[in-house]
Amino acid sequence: MGGLAEHNCEVLLENTLKVSCMKIGVEEEPEIQAAVRVLLGGLGEDVNREGYKQNVNDIVEGALFPEAGLEDDKVGEAGGTGGIVIVRDLNLYSSCESCLLPFQVECHVGYVPSRQRVVGLSKLSRVADVFAKRLQDPQRMADEICLALQCSIEPTGVAVILECLHIHFPTLESTIVDPSQEGWKKVVVSSGSGVFENKEAGNDMWTEFFRLLKMKRLVADRIQKSISTGHWCPSQAPSISAIPSDMVSAVATILRTLGEDQLRKEVIGTPARFLNWLINFQTRDFKMKLDGFASKIWEPRKSDGDMKGNMKIHSELNLPLRSQCEHHLLPFYGVVHVGYFSAVGMTPIGKTILQSVVHFYGSKLQVQERLTKQIAETMAPLLGGDIIVVAEASHTCMLSRGVEKFGSSTVTIAVLGRFSTDPKARALFLESLPFTEL
Repeated sequence: MGGLAEHNCEVLLENTLKVSCMKIGVEEEPEIQAAVRVLLGGLGEDVNREGYKQNVNDIVEGALFPEAGLEDDKVGEAGGTGGIVIVRDLNLYSSCESCLLPFQVECHVGYVPSRQRVVGLSKLSRVADVFAKRLQDPQRMADEICLALQCSIEPTGVAVILECLHIHFPTLESTIVDPSQEGWKKVVVSSGSGVFENKEAGNDMWTEFFRLLKMKRLVADRIQKSISTGHWCPSQAPSISAIPSDMVSAVATILRTLGEDQLRKEVIGTPARFLNWLINFQTRDFKMKLDGFASKIWEPRKSDGDMKGNMKIHSELNLPLRSQCEHHLLPFYGVVHVGYFSAVGMTPIGKTILQSVVHFYGSKLQVQERLTKQIAETMAPLLGGDIIVVAEASHTCMLSRGVEKFGSSTVTIAVLGRFSTDPKARALFLESLPFTEL
């Protein structure tokens, strides 16, 4: 189980209970809220505009603080000992200790009961959830879950597999060159104790575990025994040359208020790495930049009523979308579909042009409704005025905090010109949309 010694188990569990029950104290709340306001101000946002007072509370209380704790479940008696017990496909979210971004976890936990002792299955889920609700590294998270279960229920062995997905945000240039590039970094890690201690090929217990998980595609040598932060977190990119010192101090304040040891080697560079990512959403003069880019590539098209009979709907589907929720400072991601009327025989607008517009408006603090409208209003004059835009996105603020609604997604639509008055045209476009699994 990595570098975690068993004599640290009681301390680990005690600290876990303390951290999982931590609340924002009366004295701490103003300091951390002030830190969040510094970050918003550093991005060029007006922190006094309507809505932001509540947003600061949402960011602090919802996104940054753990909400779940371990409970004292009693160990029950089984009718007999024997095979492995598995709880699989536990959907969790954690936060990367290297850059503070949330990452998705699919957790599989198994144990072999000893001395006719079994445990309520919900405890396996709660233990995993406790260790997810903190700044984490995938391998350490797997080791901590494994050690906590081994110490608390004393089984013959414990096995843990974590399939982790870390979101990252490509630059405008890379998105245009390769719009289909993967927006996630994936790693699979494992940890074992007792009969699962040996993870070498040929261990019958691991083989049985994989088969029960229906993970035959995975073999022991493909599961990394340990991973370094540098290989896992996409934030290991060249730092921005000038990051405002007050923003760095603000992030350090947040980490300190969370009880993190800022001298721990894994988090020493976290404030700079987090800001290196966050600064991508700094408020800029997008209209000026976009107008300059667009004028070199195409001329605006005029809508011609006499040509309506020769027009057809042209669609560009599944344009990647990545942005940042202005309510909680958490990412949302998905796809955008664009439809417009084009004269028969006319060359459609290039997909890279539409992708660049999506990226422009995604690269700032946003709400999905406004982003969808901005894309439509920007493209309408360039496409003759008739346009329909549909955005489908999954919001990590819905997944990693509060309600934790896994599998949920949000769809927004904006219509202009003929699409706003012609139900048949809208229906024709909407029926062409593919199924999107976010």
